[in-house]
Amino acid sequence: MKKRVLFICLGNICRSPTAEAVFKQKLKSKNWQTHFEVDSAGTSNNHVGESSDPRSIQHAEKRGYIMDHKARQFSADDFSKFDYLICMDDQNFQNVARLAVTESDKNKIKKMAHYLKKYNDAFILDPWPMGPEAFEKVIDLLEDGCEHLLFELHPEK
Repeated sequence: MKKRVLFICLGNICRSPTAEAVFKQKLKSKNWQTHFEVDSAGTSNNHVGESSDPRSIQHAEKRGYIMDHKARQFSADDFSKFDYLICMDDQNFQNVARLAVTESDKNKIKKMAHYLKKYNDAFILDPWPMGPEAFEKVIDLLEDGCEHLLFELHPEK
């Protein structure tokens, strides 16, 4: 049975689609794609249907990641569609938690920072209002976090 992972940020144009791309590439490198379903969403509806931020795409492509996601908004239906809801920061964690109805729903919600091992950041910063170094930092954090998330979700576990 596939493990279903949804990465969540605010607008679904920077952090969460980058996390989706990084995680998918890590799955591909281990030939585990068939064991997972991966997507991303935003808690706001500001960018629904848009491609990822061009800066996110540019920095991700420099590291070999493919970002072909169209932004969508998180909905309560996602609780039944996904096993793991990985939020980029406290605000989005709270936005998702407000929609949780059951204890099972609540238990699916995690913070990406929980999976960081190399870095001690409390959240994945939103690079949107910042410069190129912020987009690089986001990828650094997501590479670290996705590696450890994948270790935890190993298909044989």
